[in-house]
Amino acid sequence: MFVIEPLDAQHNVADHAAWTSSIDHIKATPGFEGRAWPDRPMSTEENAADIAQHVRDFAGRTGFAYTVLSAASGDVIGCVYFYPPRRSGYDVDVRSWVRADHAELDKALYDLVRRWLAEAWPFRTPDYAER
Repeated sequence: MFVIEPLDAQHNVADHAAWTSSIDHIKATPGFEGRAWPDRPMSTEENAADIAQHVRDFAGRTGFAYTVLSAASGDVIGCVYFYPPRRSGYDVDVRSWVRADHAELDKALYDLVRRWLAEAWPFRTPDYAER
């Protein structure tokens, strides 16, 4: 159903198309309420700079951004982020979103990420908004 790989420059155009077509949907996704992003469409150049920051975070192990691809088509259908916690009592802030035209996959992605957290990550108290 999903292929999850580190977000990188090669995903820029497809990532940009995915989230800019889904701003209202992402803002309504649990975990994105009150967040600064996504607040407005940005150019592909701005998106590339944003992705470059995620790549630096990944390399520095200060955050991990993954693109979510459709296993069938290879299209970017969402993202998953692991960053330092913003609220006390948690050891990681986790967010995920899917494109508006793939909204039915949000719960499946959430369930997959929850399993991934339990099986492969060292975090014990993730702050990941329930679906």
